[in-house]
Amino acid sequence: MAFTGSFMATSFKQELLEGVHDFRLTGGDTFKLALYTNSASFDASTTAYTVTNEVGNSGTYSAGGGTLTRIDPTTSGTTAFADFADLSFTSATITARGALLYNTTPAHTYTNPVVAVLDFGSDKTSTSGTFTIQFPTADASNAIVRIA
Repeated sequence: MAFTGSFMATSFKQELLEGVHDFRLTGGDTFKLALYTNSASFDASTTAYTVTNEVGNSGTYSAGGGTLTRIDPTTSGTTAFADFADLSFTSATITARGALLYNTTPAHTYTNPVVAVLDFGSDKTSTSGTFTIQFPTADASNAIVRIA
């Protein structure tokens, strides 16, 4: 098994302090989600999007994945969080074990820096159907990006 859990990339944590990522709904960066087979190998040192072991083009899925719709960052208590709307690929035959969430328009000289690695826990499949990534509730306990 190549995926070993979901986590934020270590480089992302540093890039936040450098002002590389802008999660605002209006005027923010463009984030994408790319899907990968179980042959992909990612760890906390993963820094950028790669095509290696990405699932093949099918239906509305193509290399690089899909563009995410941001939900404005906010806070609750002492936790700041950002999230995204669910993402679907239609008419797709896909088997994916996980995904990379990455930024395609970062500040500075970074190229497609990774925000997070998502492990689906097992292969997820669609056959000539809709493959949907359902993001968790946008709150301080569940949002995909949380800083407590």
